[in-house]
Amino acid sequence: MSWKHRLSDFALMTLGAALVAVGVYFFKFPNHFSTGGVSGLSLLLGELVSSSWLTPATFNSIINVFFLILGFFALNKGFGFRTVYCSLLYSALVQIFEWVCPLSAPLTDQKLLELFFAVILPAVGSAILFNINASTGGTDIAAMVLKKCSGMNVGRALLCTDVVISAATLFVFDIESGLCSLLGLALKSVLVDSVIESLNRHKAFFVVTTEPEPVCQYITHTLARSATVWDAQGAYTHTEHWVVLTVLSRGQAVLLRRHLKASDPHAFMIVANSSEIFGKGFLRA
Repeated sequence: MSWKHRLSDFALMTLGAALVAVGVYFFKFPNHFSTGGVSGLSLLLGELVSSSWLTPATFNSIINVFFLILGFFALNKGFGFRTVYCSLLYSALVQIFEWVCPLSAPLTDQKLLELFFAVILPAVGSAILFNINASTGGTDIAAMVLKKCSGMNVGRALLCTDVVISAATLFVFDIESGLCSLLGLALKSVLVDSVIESLNRHKAFFVVTTEPEPVCQYITHTLARSATVWDAQGAYTHTEHWVVLTVLSRGQAVLLRRHLKASDPHAFMIVANSSEIFGKGFLRA
């Protein structure tokens, strides 16, 4: 991996961990939103254990250490090292927020508004990390282990590992907090997969044309992509055609569509969204 890719991954890991930390400390903890994960478990333990130094932020750090050890044994080392950085950064940020900006009450009196931020920020941060094979630790590691063993998608795995924690909020806090927590968990499990798909989404082009050479030249020289060409025949006219297959980013797809409209208006295009493309220039299998 080149230094540019390493630097990009490092920036994404930092951004993802920071988003999770902000969502957890400023929106989850003050409102007692236990939407699963270590943050939810820490919130419950912080309420059940009467101690001035065993705060939810402290429990958050302790439990993450346990799951980091699990990750080293159950997953590959690349995941472990990335997760160590993200988990320590996330735990440190939550702890720093508690020291620098102690909160005795929610930021606003709009509980539903704060629930959205409590769900969206950690979900987007977690999706960014999952997409580069990292995690903030905790039950995210358990979810990745479950995915590895069963082939289950990440959102469903998170739902299976976190539902008990969220349901416990009904008994530890109050009905309102418990219902908000269960709603937040359902939204988070859907949002994580949606963000991951959005981050990886590309456009698969099938271009049926009688002049494949100009199309291929534009793809290879202007867009710096490659393409695959094969012979075809019209079912009705029996005219000889060629099918050009290429995969592009959303911006490149717009350029190719404009180019074909101007230079080959009779070309037949099929454009499909795809978020799982493996190979050089795309996801690593």
